[in-house]
Amino acid sequence: MELLKRPRRLRGTELMRKMVRETRMSQESLIYPMFVVEGSRKKEEISSMEGQFRYSVDQMPYELERAAKAGVNHILLFGIPDRKDEVGSQAYAEDGIVQRALREAKRQFPDLQYITDVCMCEYTSHGHCGILCRKDVENDRTLEYLQKIALSHVQAGADMVAPSDMMDGRVRAIRGILDQNGYENVPILSYAVKYASGFYGPFRDAAESAPAFGDRQTYQMDFHNSREGIREAILDVEEGADIVMVKPAMSYLDMVSKVREAVKVPVAAYSVSGEYAMVKAASKNNWIDEEKIMCEMAVAAYRAGAQIYISYYAKELAKCMTEGKIG
Repeated sequence: MELLKRPRRLRGTELMRKMVRETRMSQESLIYPMFVVEGSRKKEEISSMEGQFRYSVDQMPYELERAAKAGVNHILLFGIPDRKDEVGSQAYAEDGIVQRALREAKRQFPDLQYITDVCMCEYTSHGHCGILCRKDVENDRTLEYLQKIALSHVQAGADMVAPSDMMDGRVRAIRGILDQNGYENVPILSYAVKYASGFYGPFRDAAESAPAFGDRQTYQMDFHNSREGIREAILDVEEGADIVMVKPAMSYLDMVSKVREAVKVPVAAYSVSGEYAMVKAASKNNWIDEEKIMCEMAVAAYRAGAQIYISYYAKELAKCMTEGKIG
């Protein structure tokens, strides 16, 4: 049979396949989320996220060392305070959990890059991402608090801030307060396209951030919508976002592609807690090969257009890259 075009020619050997790969990944593009809690000598496994833990500040450096040794240099910090109130005051306190964690992390591992989640849900007694007026989240009043949180994080040593609240105008507000205080070179990674998703369940367990009433559909996006996501991403870039994120990743790869085409800044994808928990559960029952699925999910996000990947599997993915299984 005379076949002029044989795609299999480029699949014959491992070296050939690697040479012609269309999607390239690197350890430098991975971000590892970590949870820090009050107290000492704490390493508490998160029941719904096997293999993930809440660390007290004195135990956090051991995990930072493991991440660094694996080749993961970017850490996304989430704080869980002991005390919560209506206005989430521990989120912007000078001695807040994230602020103390940043100072210690910077002292022991100054070469790592620390990104902080800027939101209020972990810190408010009602579990919503802003300031309430009765049972509604007040958008503009919340912006003032997000400014205070972001500024306090940067003053404590954050290399980048990542607002996840989904309030209108929060990127502009944060950019303004940082610039006014001499932090014009600190970038903003915006949770620009964040859907009201069922994939967040284990995170709310990990961060103790489930809302006390209602849900977050008045500020997080309706998962039926894609054009709205493009609008959100463009607005955030116009307001000063340096990187935009699509969250979740696995079921929203169409949005990763569309956002990548719409904006001229780097695009991140967050493989969220529910994605991680499902893989862990299926693997535990021997239904899937955990490593293969983990790698396929990551490659899919990059193939869709993500340049940055936030994952609870970051250390394992970095190891697979070192071993040449993906990359």
